[in-house]
Amino acid sequence: MKNLVIRNLNSKKILILFILTSIVYVIMLTITIPKVMNFAGGMKLLDMLPTGYNADYVNSLLSALGPDGRNAYLFQQIPLDFLYPCLFGLTYCLLFAFIIKKLGKQDSFLFYLCFIPVFAGIFDYLENIGIIIMLNTYPDNSTTMSQLTNTFSILKSTLTTIYFVTLTITLLTLLTIYIIARNKKTTKR
Repeated sequence: MKNLVIRNLNSKKILILFILTSIVYVIMLTITIPKVMNFAGGMKLLDMLPTGYNADYVNSLLSALGPDGRNAYLFQQIPLDFLYPCLFGLTYCLLFAFIIKKLGKQDSFLFYLCFIPVFAGIFDYLENIGIIIMLNTYPDNSTTMSQLTNTFSILKSTLTTIYFVTLTITLLTLLTIYIIARNKKTTKR
């Protein structure tokens, strides 16, 4: 797996993936998510609750959405959210590995942190499957399915947060090394 990542560390490829990932994310944030939330009177969608939810919230949301809102969630938001986790996992795995390579640390344990967004994407898919099941079985949702989907939502959010904190620290480290090297060149002249 590591060799596959290293073979794909190409700045143009990463940039294209980053642009595609950002486009899908912006479409979800500005179009599909607000549209579905309008059906629910502004209640947040399950995907947008990083600290989780319970079965009562799930049932309240699905009830508030009504048939048209549940349909919009299932056939407009979820299809984009099935594209996004793959793009997210690939893009941010490659981006982190690219930065780690620039730091000369591709042979250290730090390299394996690039797989955090892949696992976040897997949990996002599991969350989406749970949401699809709950949308299709409403009003007969089980508490177990709500709890399981909630667990996937929290794991996705936790890993995403850990990743972006790690990415920020790594970028700051790379920037610091660059500034120090640049200052050394300037003082030698």
